[in-house]
Amino acid sequence: MDAVVDIAIAAGEEILDVYNREDFEVETKGDGSPLTLADRRAHARIAGRLAELTPDIPLLSEESGSSAFAARREWTRFWLVDPLDGTKEFVRRNGEFTVNIALVVEGEAVLGVVHTPVTGVSHFATLADGAFRRAAGKDAESIHVRKLPADEIVMVASRSHAGEAVQHYRDNLERMYAPVTVASMGSSLKICLVAEGRADIYPRLGPTSEWDTAAAHCVLEAAGGSVTRLDGTPLRYNKADILNPWFLASGDPEFDWCVAAEGLST
Repeated sequence: MDAVVDIAIAAGEEILDVYNREDFEVETKGDGSPLTLADRRAHARIAGRLAELTPDIPLLSEESGSSAFAARREWTRFWLVDPLDGTKEFVRRNGEFTVNIALVVEGEAVLGVVHTPVTGVSHFATLADGAFRRAAGKDAESIHVRKLPADEIVMVASRSHAGEAVQHYRDNLERMYAPVTVASMGSSLKICLVAEGRADIYPRLGPTSEWDTAAAHCVLEAAGGSVTRLDGTPLRYNKADILNPWFLASGDPEFDWCVAAEGLST
């Protein structure tokens, strides 16, 4: 774990070197998403360091392209990486972007690191040892989801990808349980807020890819929460289609978060 956190921090330094420049070029990928030199440099640092650390474990990264499923289907474990999650937030210079590194074993994220370069905060976890948050220069602190309060739900939503489905889910929660306060944020930090107990639910009712979620998924699950499809089944990795279905990243496990998703479908 320490080695992987160090790799994420090193990738964050590559990102900040570009971020702190007066100007940088932004390209557009085939799917319309932005790409910068920071994405490439972070990918190169992570790929090189992971190859040294675990030469026998393959890597799937957003910036390396998705390997054909015919090859991936044989992988029992692999690194799943988003070198710069939240490139739109990076371009907007709001600091809400992360480095995501996950180890996936048999379709389950068992180790995850989410590093935020601008703040220096790292969230990390293994399913065996629990979830932690470490601020720059500080000791790591254990984190846990919170019990749902009786008078208010805090829902975190995507800054770039909210929509009618999210509003529908919010309306259902308010009708069924309690008033909902919404906080907006970019990247996988939304899932980490739920893991820290600062928010209760993040409904992602829009497109994401596996590398967007795996690291934070592990952090949230190790903190006592869950990431499930709308029918309550766990989100899985290394599927034929690298895109995730719509999902709920939720805190308090005693509350039925899927009930409020009635009428919604991907």
